[in-house]
Amino acid sequence: MAGLPYAQTLVLMFVVMLALTALARRLAIPYPIMLVLGGLALGFIPRLTSLQLAPNLVFLVFLPPILWAAAYFTSLREFRRNIRPISLLAIGLVLATTAAVAVVIHTLVPAIGWAAAFALGAIVSPPDAVAATAIGHHLPIPRRVVVILEGESLVNDASALVLYRTAVAAAVTGEFLLSHALLEFVYAAIGGVLVGILIGAVTRWALSRLEDGFTEIAATLIAPYVAWVLAEQLHTSAVLACVTGGIYVRWYYSAITAPATRLQARAVWEQLIFLLNGFIFILIGLQLGSLRAALPEGRFSAVLWQAIVVSLTAIVVRLLWVPLATVVPRWLLRSVRNADPMPPGNAMFLVSWTGMRGIVSLASALALPLTIADGSPFPYRTEIILITFGVILSTLVVQGLTLAPLVRVLGFQPEHELEKEEQHARRTASAAALSRLQDLGQESWAVAGHVERLRTQYEQRQRQLTGVDGVNGECSPGDTIAYRRLRQEALAAERRAVLDLRNRGVISDDVMHRLEHEFDVEALRIGTGQQRVAVN
Repeated sequence: MAGLPYAQTLVLMFVVMLALTALARRLAIPYPIMLVLGGLALGFIPRLTSLQLAPNLVFLVFLPPILWAAAYFTSLREFRRNIRPISLLAIGLVLATTAAVAVVIHTLVPAIGWAAAFALGAIVSPPDAVAATAIGHHLPIPRRVVVILEGESLVNDASALVLYRTAVAAAVTGEFLLSHALLEFVYAAIGGVLVGILIGAVTRWALSRLEDGFTEIAATLIAPYVAWVLAEQLHTSAVLACVTGGIYVRWYYSAITAPATRLQARAVWEQLIFLLNGFIFILIGLQLGSLRAALPEGRFSAVLWQAIVVSLTAIVVRLLWVPLATVVPRWLLRSVRNADPMPPGNAMFLVSWTGMRGIVSLASALALPLTIADGSPFPYRTEIILITFGVILSTLVVQGLTLAPLVRVLGFQPEHELEKEEQHARRTASAAALSRLQDLGQESWAVAGHVERLRTQYEQRQRQLTGVDGVNGECSPGDTIAYRRLRQEALAAERRAVLDLRNRGVISDDVMHRLEHEFDVEALRIGTGQQRVAVN
C-alpha cells in the first residue's frame, strides 16, 4: 500500500505538533516530551511516509536560528559572572562524557572502532538548552542555575561538534592526529567568534540603514544562516559564529530599530523558534520506525540495551562531574580573597540532573555520512542513530518528568534579585524622564500643559516606586503633536537610562528586555512606534 505523499505527511506533522502542544499545556506536561512521544506514535502508522532529511541540511535548517535566538536572549552580564562553571561544563564535561561513552560503547561492541565510538560520545555529550528551558520554564529554579544551564548549552554545542567532526573525519579517513585536532579546535573557536562579530557588525550596519520594518526583520532572519554558511566555508565553528552574532546584534539592537519593528520581530522570532523546536522534537520520535526497520533481524533488543547503558553513562558522568567541578576549583583557589562562595547542595544537584539531550544530538546523528573513504557504509551508522535516539528519549522522559517534583523536593527559596533590579531601573528611568522634561519645559514647541501632565505622571510613578502614596487617577494624555513629541522624548530618556544600567552591568539583560518591551508598547500606543529614537 502506498504511503501518504511527502507534503501531506509534513502537514500532518505540523497539525499533530499543534494539537500535542495544546494537550501538553492542558495536562501540565512539558511539550518536548509530549512531542517526542507523539512522533514515536506517528512512526508506527503504516501508510505514513518517513521524513528523511539530507544529512548536510540537518544542521543548516534547524540550528542557526535556534542558536542565534538563544544567544540573543542571553544575559551577557550573567554569562561573564558564571564563565568558570559554564566552561567546566561546556568543555570539560563534554570531553569527559565523550571519552566515557566511547570507552563504554567500545567495550560493549568492540567491532565499532574507536573513531565511531568517539563520534557517538560527542553526539550524546551536549545537553540541550531548548529541552531544559522548555521543561523548567515554569518551575521556581534559581536564576544562577538557569544561567549556567543556558550558558553551557551555548558553548557545549561548539566543543561537542568539533570533537564530533574530528571523530567522523578519523572514521572516514582512518587517520587521526592529536596535534591537528587541538589546532583545529583553537582555529574553529577563534574563527567562529570572529565570523560572528563580522556578521553581527554587517547586520548592525544594514539595520541602521534600512527603513522598512519587514525588511529589517528579514535581515535578522537571514543573518544566522549567513553566519553559519560563512563559518562552514572557512572551516570554523558555525555554532560560535551564530552565538557571537546573536549576542553582538542584541547589544546594539535597541539603538538601530524602531519600537514597532522590535515588537514585530519578537513575534516573528518566537513563532519561528516554536515551529522549529516543535518540528525537531516530533521528528525525534518519528525516526524510530524507519531506523528500526533498517536494523538486521534480531539486533533491535541488543541496541536497546546499549542505548540504556550509554544513557546511564551520560547521566552518571554528569552527576559525578558537577560536584567535582564545583568543589575542586574552590579548593585550589581557597587562598584567593573574595573567592566565589560554595553554592548550596540542592542547586548543585539540580545542575547535575538537568542534562536532557535533544536537537543538537539528533542533528549530529542524522548528519553522519553514509559512507567512508573507500565507499563502504559508515560503521554502525544506524546503531549510532538508534542509540542517540534512546539517549534523547530516556533523558527527556526520565529526567524531564522528574524535574518538577525534584524542584519541589529540593525546596528552593524565592529569589528577588531581578525584582530589585527592575525597581531600581524603573526609578532611574523615571528620574531621567523627569530631568528631560525639565529641560524641554523651556522649548518653544513644548506646550506647558502637556509638560505639566507628564511631569505629574512621572512624579506619581516615582512616589509609587518608593512606597509613597501617589496622586489618585490617571492623567488623560492630549492627542497633540506636542504631547507625542514630549512623550517620545521622555521615553527616549527612560530607554537611555535603562540601557546605560545594562551596559554598566547594574541590571541584567532580562530586566532590560522587560522594560524595553513596555517602552515599545507605549511608543506604539501614542503613535510613535515607527520612529527610531537615538539612545546612545
